[in-house]
Amino acid sequence: MDLEEVWPLFGLEIATPRLILRPVRDADLPGLAEAALDGVHDPAHMPFGFPWTDADAADLPRNLAAYHWTLRNRVTPHNWNIAFAVHVNGTVVGAQDLSAYDFANRRTVNSGSWLTRRVQNQGLGTEMRVGLLQSAFDYLGAQWAESSAATWNEASLRVSRKLGYSLNGITRQSPRPGQPINEQRVRLERDEFASPNWSIAVRGFDAACTQLGITPRR
Repeated sequence: MDLEEVWPLFGLEIATPRLILRPVRDADLPGLAEAALDGVHDPAHMPFGFPWTDADAADLPRNLAAYHWTLRNRVTPHNWNIAFAVHVNGTVVGAQDLSAYDFANRRTVNSGSWLTRRVQNQGLGTEMRVGLLQSAFDYLGAQWAESSAATWNEASLRVSRKLGYSLNGITRQSPRPGQPINEQRVRLERDEFASPNWSIAVRGFDAACTQLGITPRR
């Protein structure tokens, strides 16, 4: 048997015009760590609900690896979170998560992402989220997609508006002690998705869906 037969999610691949998204394998972890250590955001402002980028440089790679190993251990048909490594010309530049619970009944997915700063402001954040949304709507049969961002994170919220998300309430997070932030939730209905004039190419979806307990649409 090969690894994709043992863990079918490893055979999943989503290709957009400039990107390849694949569930994180151990071979991707050094590239992910390097991308994170190169910087993800202004250190003065924490965009994540959990401040993982505040870790010391010596600890961050191990923390990142432990997080991704933990995600795999939690994959069940009822509750899953798939972290995709984002590849540009063979280099890992960030990650895009897709998660759901009780998907069979809720038909709702949630997404989050990060990109290393050296490739930001090139439209890649939009492209990677579009690739994930197309796969969720067209292959998984999702009806809703949810996400969130700090209210000050205009770059992320601008992507959400562009793709058709509507506002879905504000909650509060405290990623750093004594520094609470307001977090804007957003929600996208399938019929409101502002899909671009390009399509994704996928492989390995049927086997991945079987592992997740989902009947694929295609």
